[in-house]
Amino acid sequence: MNSVPSPFGPLPTFKVWNALIAEAVSCVGSRGFPDALAAALRLLSPFQMMNGFIYSSDGHAFDLYNDKIVAERALIVDRYLAGAFVLDPFYDAIRADGSERMIVMREIAPDDFAQTEYFRLHYAATEIVDEIGFVLRLESGYIAVLSLSRTGSAAPFSEEDLQRLRSAAPLVCALGSRHWFHVSGLSLEIKNAAPAARIEHPLLTKRELEIVTLILKGHSNLSLAAVLALSPNTVKVHRRQIYSKLNISSQGELFRLFLA
Repeated sequence: MNSVPSPFGPLPTFKVWNALIAEAVSCVGSRGFPDALAAALRLLSPFQMMNGFIYSSDGHAFDLYNDKIVAERALIVDRYLAGAFVLDPFYDAIRADGSERMIVMREIAPDDFAQTEYFRLHYAATEIVDEIGFVLRLESGYIAVLSLSRTGSAAPFSEEDLQRLRSAAPLVCALGSRHWFHVSGLSLEIKNAAPAARIEHPLLTKRELEIVTLILKGHSNLSLAAVLALSPNTVKVHRRQIYSKLNISSQGELFRLFLA
């Protein structure tokens, strides 16, 4: 058997795919696993970066796999773990549904996500143009997301790319969960973790903090109105009151105030 027929274009030969997946399976539990898995996945769709994070139910994030990130680590990892992760659409997605599956950034991001300060600092600064993630279930209820990103001048993932990666998702999630199920040193990180990241301010009401959170995540006024079952005019009034109370005039100032 030389190839697997596909309506989405040529796929790797069955022999090559099996060989690389067998290599990934044999590397589970060893340092070679991420590279072996990435090599197999690149047969289905090219990407420039693979990295991942772990999330706890009490509002903390930890490093899963960022070994290949060097120069951009302060942007992609340190700032993210310091609290910016609370604005990540992937974080929202796994809090709503922690089942193992593939998630696609552009399918779950709010309507104004690309205009947010978070997007400017995390995505534009690192030149990530598209991202998908595999949800992994780990020990003690922790959930991780292993991401594949297109960066720089690369085109976004096509529908054919997404279909191929979705087809492989059950296998990727099973292997990833087995490899990272017990993350060495995580218990010590949890013990020494800073207070959970939260968006809060003594001058704002609970509803106003809810609106601030949604603004920072990238919801437009119309999206805010739909999510909170309010009229667009009511949302505008709340937004003006929030900015007035905080003595600010832009979303950039709002971001720096809560997530500097």
